[in-house]
Amino acid sequence: MRPIYPTQRESLFNVATTRSMEQWAAANQPPHRLMTLAGVAVARLARALVPHAGCIWIACGPGNNGGDGLVAATHLHRWAQARGGSPQVVVTHWTGPHTQTLPFDANNALREAKAVGVQFAAEPPEAFDLAIDAMFGIGLARTPEGLAAQWIARLRTAPQTVLCVDVPSGLDADTGTWLPLPAATLGAAGVRHTLSLLTIKPGLFTASGRDAAGQVWFDDLNVSPSTDTLPTAYLNGWINVAAVRTHQPHVNHKGSFGDVVVIGGQNIAVNGSGMTGAAVLAARAALHAGAGRVYVGLLEARAPAARAASWDPVSPELMFRDTKALLKSPLLTTAAVVCGCGGGTEVAKVLPQILSDARLLVLDADALNAITNDSALQAYLSQRSSKGGFTVLTPHPLEAARLLGCSTDEIMANRLRAAQAISDRFESVCVLKGSGTVISAPDQTPLINPTGNAALGTAGTGDVLAGMLGSSLAPPESTPEQRRDRLARAVFQHGWLADHWSRPGEARSAVKEDGPAFSASRLVNQVRPVQ
Repeated sequence: MRPIYPTQRESLFNVATTRSMEQWAAANQPPHRLMTLAGVAVARLARALVPHAGCIWIACGPGNNGGDGLVAATHLHRWAQARGGSPQVVVTHWTGPHTQTLPFDANNALREAKAVGVQFAAEPPEAFDLAIDAMFGIGLARTPEGLAAQWIARLRTAPQTVLCVDVPSGLDADTGTWLPLPAATLGAAGVRHTLSLLTIKPGLFTASGRDAAGQVWFDDLNVSPSTDTLPTAYLNGWINVAAVRTHQPHVNHKGSFGDVVVIGGQNIAVNGSGMTGAAVLAARAALHAGAGRVYVGLLEARAPAARAASWDPVSPELMFRDTKALLKSPLLTTAAVVCGCGGGTEVAKVLPQILSDARLLVLDADALNAITNDSALQAYLSQRSSKGGFTVLTPHPLEAARLLGCSTDEIMANRLRAAQAISDRFESVCVLKGSGTVISAPDQTPLINPTGNAALGTAGTGDVLAGMLGSSLAPPESTPEQRRDRLARAVFQHGWLADHWSRPGEARSAVKEDGPAFSASRLVNQVRPVQ
């Protein structure tokens, strides 16, 4: 058993693959062996998490997940008796109105629990120090009702520590979405842990899964996937996130690190909506992320010369250019182009040429919205890959829904599927932002990013990410694999900086800031070159 940390790249497997592995293992091991290993692992972790618990409530369901909980109860009870009766172990066992007989292993676990004197109760104890959620795991396919729904609701909202067996009950292991409950029970009040058994499930790391699962642990129960079993996704782990780029050849120069062109930032004079800051944030991020040169073309078609931005006093290294001149320059074909940050309505006018000529392209925000509304632009985008172009799309869920012509709810119902659909349709890398950002590409196993938090839900942080992604594409003579790897690291670093911004109780933040306030302009100053 081991904890899962964001610094590790992990293989994630869906429910179908997990069940196949479970069936193979059960058929090739002595009876009850797999459940015994699972239950002992749960008991060991429970004792380690709350070693001085006075009362442990174990909520067991009608299937093998419940069987794992019953085995855990047996061992916790035995250990308690050996220590004089503490902690008290209380099991509630819901078998449901439709359950005639328990599965073979679960039935054996029930007999053993009763034989050693485990206490069974009709209702959860009023007070407990630790709860173990062994209700359903990956086995819940429909909305729970009645007593089962009540117990799951209590587990979700309990202020005590809760250990979930395999998957928090009611969470889709593949997608990270909650099944609805009759009562509103959003969020988790106490500390949460999840022991993922046999395989690590993708739903624990995206959508609602990150909050529901808390700290994820893994025990493979001595079973490994066959060499021809492909992961559903990978966890996008990275270790050297804070490292500054070093050991560069002395002969390197600014051209060795590549150029980035940022086109966006509609001027307020265009239609009264000023978004120059978005382009500037993206450009600063590209600079901090290691680009050799960064050019900025602002969309200021109607702006008087006196009101047109010509330099950035915070980052005077940025080189501002007339957008029309940029579109005619060789830079459009040699640099990594970031388009759309604060582009407003003006960005649609420049997109045909950018989609046609830019070799390396990051499309964000208003560029995505313009493409959504124009079938000709969609055609340009879809054809880029066949002409040697490399494209990255960075939608949030609403922009993803517009690209696919569906609702945001449909995107959130299966973020992995949505990201892959966008990649396949537009022959592009898709960075679907949100909790557990998904990074997908045609014919590639997707990545789920484990870093980031709600602090990133503020204006400008997406522009910072777009600039970081542009810098990831900029180094010349890179292979598509190298570009995808740097993109993934940039997404990881973006979230990592938010995770380590400032933590209560720390004498010094991992990110050396003078206070906890989080903003895009502060975030951009912490960006470092990707290794």
